[in-house]
Amino acid sequence: MASIAAIKAREVLDSRGEPTVEVDVFLNDGSRGRAIVPSGASTGKHEAHELRDDNPRRYHGCGVRNALDHVEIEIATALYGREASDQAGLDARLIALDGTREKRRLGANALLGVSMAVARAAAASAGLPLYRYLGGPQAAELPVPLVNILSGGLHGGGNFEFQDFMVVPLAANDFAQALEHAAAVYAAMKDVLKGRGVYRAGVADEGGYAPTLQSNQAGFELMTEAIERAGLKPGVDAAIAVDVAASQIVRHGHYHFESEHARLDAEEMVARLAAWAGRYPVVSIEDGLGEDDWAGWKLLTDRLGARAQLIGDDLFVTNLERLGKGVEEGAANAILAKLNQAGTLTETLEVIEFARENRYRAVVSARSGETEDTFIADLTVATAAGQIKIGALTRSERLAKYNRLLAIERELGPRAVYRGRERLAFNQASV
Repeated sequence: MASIAAIKAREVLDSRGEPTVEVDVFLNDGSRGRAIVPSGASTGKHEAHELRDDNPRRYHGCGVRNALDHVEIEIATALYGREASDQAGLDARLIALDGTREKRRLGANALLGVSMAVARAAAASAGLPLYRYLGGPQAAELPVPLVNILSGGLHGGGNFEFQDFMVVPLAANDFAQALEHAAAVYAAMKDVLKGRGVYRAGVADEGGYAPTLQSNQAGFELMTEAIERAGLKPGVDAAIAVDVAASQIVRHGHYHFESEHARLDAEEMVARLAAWAGRYPVVSIEDGLGEDDWAGWKLLTDRLGARAQLIGDDLFVTNLERLGKGVEEGAANAILAKLNQAGTLTETLEVIEFARENRYRAVVSARSGETEDTFIADLTVATAAGQIKIGALTRSERLAKYNRLLAIERELGPRAVYRGRERLAFNQASV
C-alpha cells in the first residue's frame, strides 16, 4: 500500500478574497491529493480554531503562513512514511500532535487541509472516486439540496436578521431535476423582488439575493411568492428552509430583531418561530436559538420537533461531545456537518454516524468563505447524509459542488438514489 512521501502547502484565496490553506499530499506510488480549506463568517464560538497570522501588514491580519509552516514542517515530518489509507490513524496522529482541545496550536485549518488531501491521495492510489473510496460500493444516494435564495445577517450585510432563506425541492425525481426546480425559484425571486421594488444588484456571500426587508416575515412571504411564480406548489413541490443564526442576535439573554423592533426571550422566540412554521411551508429551521441556550432549544424541540427539521449548527459545531449533550437533553433533531468545525475528516464522519445512530438527521454544509474544492459533494454521497447546503445556484465556488453532484449522479446511472420528499417528510422511521 502507498505511504506518504511529501506534504506541501500554499496560501490561496477563498470566495471572499481571504487567505486560506491549500495542501498537496504526495504518495510513494506517484498518487497525489489536493484539498482547500473553507472558512466561515458566522462561526460558532465552540468550533475548532482557525489559525490566522494576526499580522496587520498582510490581508488585515488574516494570512495563514503560520499554518502553512505547521503543515510543511511539523505535520509533514510526523506523517512521513505512514500508510495513506489509515485515515483514522493519521487523523488521530494530527489531533495528538496539536495537543489542544480546539486545535489552537497548529490550527484546525492546517490539520483539515492535510486530512482531506490524504483522503484524496488514498482514493487516487486506489483508483476510486472519492465518494466510492470513503463510502464503499453502496454509496449511491444523491442529497436533497437546501438552496440559498435570500441572504441576511452576516452573509447579507445586516439587511435583515435571518441569515438564509432557502428553497427545498420536494417533488423532484432526481438530483438534476431538484436543481431545475431550485433554479426556477431563484430566477422567479428576481422578478418578485423587482416587482416589490426591493431588488438590489449583486449577491451576498453565498450567492443569494440580499434585499433590504422591513421584517423577517417578509422573507417568508417573498419565498412563498417565488415558489408559486416558478410554477411550483408551496409545501407540495417545494418548501422553505431557514437559517436563523440566532447566536448572532443574542444580547444579554434576549433575541433582538432590530428590523422589527422586537426583543424576545427564549419562550417568545420559540412562539414566533412556531407561528411562522405554521403559516408558511417551512420544513427546516437551523439555529433557531443561541449556541448555549440549551433550555430554549429544548422548548423549540418540544414544540416543533415532531413536524420540522431543527438543525443545530452553532449549537453542535460538528462536535461529538456537544451532539451527545443534545441527544441527552432532547435538543434539536438534526446537525449541520462542517468539516472545518471539526478539524479532521475522521471526526466529521464520526459525528455524522453518531447522528444517524441517534435518529438525528445530518446536513453536510459548505461555508460562506468557500473555494472551488468539491470535497463535500463526495462526502455527502459517501455518508448517505441525504441533504446538502451549499448556497445559491450562482458563483463558481458553489456551482463547482453542484456540478460535481451532477457528475456523480450521471456516473452512478441507474444505481443513483434520490429520496427527495422522503428525506424532508418528518417521519422518524425514515431518518
